Amino acid sequence: MKKKVVSAVLLMTMTASLLAGCGKGASNGPTRTSDGKIQIDFWYSGGKTAVNVLQGIVDDYNASQDEYEIKTTTQADYTETYEKLQAGIAGKNAPDIALLDPDKSRNLSEKNLVADLNEFVEEDSDFDKDDYLSVFYDHGFDDDGKMFAMPAYGTTQVLYYNKAAFEAAGITPDSIKTWQDLAAAAKKMTKPDGSFFGWEPMWGLGNLVDASLSNGAQLLSDDGKKVMVNSDEWVEVWESFRTWLHDDKIMKVNSGGQGWEYWYTTIDDVLQNKAGGYTGSSGDQADLDFSIVGAMEQPGFNGNPSAPTADALQYVMLNGSSDEEKAGVYDFMKFFTTPENQAKWSMNTGYVAVRKSTQDVEEFKTYAEENPQALVPLQQASHGSAALVDPTGGKILDALTVAADKVELENIPAKEALDEAQKTAQEALDAIQ
Repeated sequence: MKKKVVSAVLLMTMTASLLAGCGKGASNGPTRTSDGKIQIDFWYSGGKTAVNVLQGIVDDYNASQDEYEIKTTTQADYTETYEKLQAGIAGKNAPDIALLDPDKSRNLSEKNLVADLNEFVEEDSDFDKDDYLSVFYDHGFDDDGKMFAMPAYGTTQVLYYNKAAFEAAGITPDSIKTWQDLAAAAKKMTKPDGSFFGWEPMWGLGNLVDASLSNGAQLLSDDGKKVMVNSDEWVEVWESFRTWLHDDKIMKVNSGGQGWEYWYTTIDDVLQNKAGGYTGSSGDQADLDFSIVGAMEQPGFNGNPSAPTADALQYVMLNGSSDEEKAGVYDFMKFFTTPENQAKWSMNTGYVAVRKSTQDVEEFKTYAEENPQALVPLQQASHGSAALVDPTGGKILDALTVAADKVELENIPAKEALDEAQKTAQEALDAIQ
């Protein structure tokens, strides 16, 4: 989904509000419920299953103690959460905790709009940072060591294949070693009349970035001074996808709609036997019928090893909240990331647990034995690439998102689209150096 640009005036207003100590709860103390609990406002988004599971964990937390009450508000998607959060900060009506993806968390941190969690974890003798998977945990720190976010859960995009379609075409999952192998399989499965496509990459930037990283691509040069998005490694991958989608017509991208509509359309195509498979989130597992589909890791590109991103969805604590509300936020963060709750979350949603000891939870061990697809995202995350860090506050990724739409939806040659993205992104990078 395309991100909207926030005006400089709005950013100045938000920063001024926080510096003046006028954010939510900062001057008037905590908000309390009718029964005297400190109310913690929580904004988040997710697919239909994830929203229900998360609400269940919130309900468990509210029932587990009598000091805090989490009040949830759901948004259409992560981008809408971020946009409304910025407006809420400017209007002094922000929540106490929000669920965001890493680039948005980092953007808020750079504007000093979220709290440093170090002061909480350093005083917590029970906190075991070594039990958190580093690929997810380390994303919550900036270069100065500020802990601006706590990992809530991990996600990585894996391949879900239609078992019957693979079998009918004589394709075995272990034969897919590269994206070129997958394209060859997609060609065998595609029907000329357009009633069945061999593969459906998920719309958006993530799918193209993952394949590019698996071709040795870099976002920035080693010294961080040059954007690299029009290098041969990027162009080769993106042009391959353009060819498969528009020239060969062996792949298809569903786009548009409200919120996650395009995502569920893609899933339905595979479940309804209209496609040979799709590239989707680990969190899709709760919505899939594994008598129809199987799961496998993303392959490499050409002879390069597989290296798709492993991202953490993060909890941030808003700086405008009172000290009492912040204490409640941290208490909930700890509750959500216990191994037991991470196991519950992972089993019911398919997302990757952020705690290593989750695998020691008996219920999870039994579940993984009976549902081996649950381990595919975890196995992929163990060798995945860290989520891309955009030093411009999102302008480089915005330029790439525009380029992705041009390639996937408009059939514009990858070199042309990425050259334009390179120019825009380099100007944004130069402006901060």
